[in-house]
This record gives sequence, C-alpha cells and structure tokens, in this order.
Amino acid sequence: MAGKMMHLGWFCNFMPGEWDHPFAAGWPPWDGKFHVEIAQAMERACFDYIMLEDTLMVSEAYGGSAAATLKHALLAPKHDPAPLATLIAAGTSRMGVVATLSTMAYPPFMLARLCATLDHIAGGRFGWNIVTTGEETAAQNFGLDAPPGREQRYEMADEYVDLVCKLWDSWDSDAVVQDLATHTYADYRKVRPIHFEGKYFKCRGPLNTVPSPQKRPAFVQAGGSPRGRAFAAKHADSVIATAPGIEGMKAYRDDVRRHAAAAGRNPDDVKVLYLVFPVIAETDEEAFAKHERMVSTPAFIERALANAAINTDIDFSRFDLDQPLPEVSTGASQGALDEFAQRGSGKTLRQLAIEKYDGGGLRLIGSPDRVAARMEEAMQEVGGDGFLISTPYMKVNRRQVTEVTEGLVPALQRRGLVRTGYTRSTLRETLREF
Repeated sequence: MAGKMMHLGWFCNFMPGEWDHPFAAGWPPWDGKFHVEIAQAMERACFDYIMLEDTLMVSEAYGGSAAATLKHALLAPKHDPAPLATLIAAGTSRMGVVATLSTMAYPPFMLARLCATLDHIAGGRFGWNIVTTGEETAAQNFGLDAPPGREQRYEMADEYVDLVCKLWDSWDSDAVVQDLATHTYADYRKVRPIHFEGKYFKCRGPLNTVPSPQKRPAFVQAGGSPRGRAFAAKHADSVIATAPGIEGMKAYRDDVRRHAAAAGRNPDDVKVLYLVFPVIAETDEEAFAKHERMVSTPAFIERALANAAINTDIDFSRFDLDQPLPEVSTGASQGALDEFAQRGSGKTLRQLAIEKYDGGGLRLIGSPDRVAARMEEAMQEVGGDGFLISTPYMKVNRRQVTEVTEGLVPALQRRGLVRTGYTRSTLRETLREF
C-alpha cells in the first residue's frame, strides 16, 4: 500500500548555478531562460512550486571581505526574483511560483501591489516567501546601521502581514462590475481606504490593483527559531524546514503544528517541506562515489563555511576546522545557526560543514529507487508533509534537474507518493490537495 502523499518544491535563485561544473554547458546570459527551462521540467514532474530565494547584499561575513562570496558566487551576484517569477509564470501553466520579498526592503503598499500583480500574471499560482532580513550588511544597503533585533523583526513582520492583508481586502471580490449601461468599471462603494496605523507602519489605502485570483498570494516562510516557528505557523501555507535527522524533523513539524493550533488555524493547512540535497545516480555505488568526490574537496568546505557565514553573519574562518565549534551567537538568523552548529554534538567544524551541505536534514544518496524509499520512510516516521529539493549552495545544472524530475520523481510516482497530474488551479489549493 502506498504511503502518505507528499508535496514537492524546488529551492533555487537567480544566480549563475554550477557555471564551472563539467555538465554546466557554459552559463547562459542573465535573461532567465535557463530558469524557465528548469521550471518547465519541474512542472512536467508536477512539483507544487519553485521557490526563488533572495538576499540583499554582497556578504563580507567570511574572512572580512567579499573574496569567498564572489569567488564561489555564493548568494551574489544575483538578480531580482520578482521579474524572474513573472517569466516563469508566463512559461508555465500549473506549477506555483514563489518569490522571496523582504519586509525590510519593500514598503507594505508596494509589496501588496507587486504580489497582486504577480498573482494575476500567474493565474493564481503566485506565492510570497516572507523574510525579515537580519544581515547587517543588507540593513546598511537600506540606510540602517543595523537591522532590528530578532524579536522586534518578527513583531514588525506580524504587523506588516496584517497591513498587506488589509490592503488586499480593500477591494471587495465583486468590486469590478464592468457595467456597460452606466459605463462603470468598478463600484467605488466596494473599494475603501484602510486607514491603518500601527506601531511600525501607517497606510491609508486602498490598494490600486484589483483583487487577484487568490485574493492574497500563498504564504511561504522559513521559521527556525522559536519565534520564527510561531510566526510561520501563524501565517504560512508552506513552511521551509531544516532539521537534523528524523527526530529533529518530527519535533519541528509537531512544534509548528502546535503553534498553528494555538493561533486558531487548522494544522493540516500548514505544509512543512524539509530542505534536502539528494545525490542521485544510476546505481547506489555511483551515487556514493559522486557524493564523496563532492564533499572531499577543499573548495566544498570553504563554500560550506562561507555560505554558513552569510546566513548567520558569523565569520567561521576564525575557527579551527578540526576542533569543535566554540559557543557563538548571532543577531541574524538564530535558526540557521542552531541548525548548523548542532550544539553539544562535539563535532568538528569540518564535520559540521560537510553534514550541513551534503544532505540537509536527511541524507539522500543513491539510485532513484533507494532515495525514493528513504523519502517514503522519512515521511512515515515524521508524519508529513514533503520536501523542498535543492543543491548545495543552490548551484544547479540541467543534469541535476533531470536526475530528479526524470529519475527520482517517477520512482516516487510508482510508489504512489506524489501526484502524476495537477487537479487544482491555484497554489494554495494545490498545497491543500492532500
């Protein structure tokens, strides 16, 4: 008997990908066509959504300069995800398209307007990945000396989401009447200011876009810290999760579901997708050899530590690779630090680097059938809801996409674990299908 159906997403960004990989075939121009092509492959495999990550700086966290960041193209250079989301939406017809938009970077009115526009272009398939942005360098790009503290950032984000939702509700669903007899496009009585005045934000309204197919976009959020989990459980339709091992994955999902119930939501409406980096080949032996080649190079370790530095604002180059990581703290993403550091494990920094970026919370290495079996086993033990597939540092090439969409996904479909066709029209409906 087939196990519980699972959701699939893909996590990437508007970056060069594996430009120096033997199978990269040369990096194409920055016109978005490569990303549209891989999104079309994911849609053929019936993924729930493709999610476009974003950051707002060229990080100097690792080694005190941008050398490692730019040498390895780690979260920079990159282009804006919103125009790419538009291209992908135009090049697909059923799969969801999620773009990362920061509550620090966008005035609420502009974000509400942008999301409504994107949801129209996508025909109800757009999602907003809500991020608060905690990196100091990013804050300085927006005129701040430093970002607000983590608790304040989430307090601001709660108010921000409340405001943009009121803007989306400032038009009644039937406000557009298109009455030829009176030459009236929209009934002004069904469009109203919101006169929002909170602790951090103030907005008159109404929004000047018509209601989009979903009324509001689907919400995606990655909450790692306790406060972040509470925020995600309160708002998100899909949560991006990173947690070590089956026990950590189950504990994370159970905690999010408890928070969702406490917020008055149906926990089943919050789909937790675990970030994983599968390594796939025709045989198990080939996959393990491929994995060993990947993680055994000095470049892999440097990339892993530099990437962790970008996410946490901690310079890991200061520490001995072959000693346990000292106690460190961050004002940026505490969840990212907790997940990377594995406090109390006694593992060396080298081990932490390899474990973080060689498999995510679940080690998936082998043939398509082996990896599919492990994913099924994990979901049975955890309880759901699915996986967000990516590659280390989000560097992707067409071969990796093909290995997943034409190798792994058919293996999952044969087990009855993922959909073989779309049955819903909007992203939120797709996420709630099972």
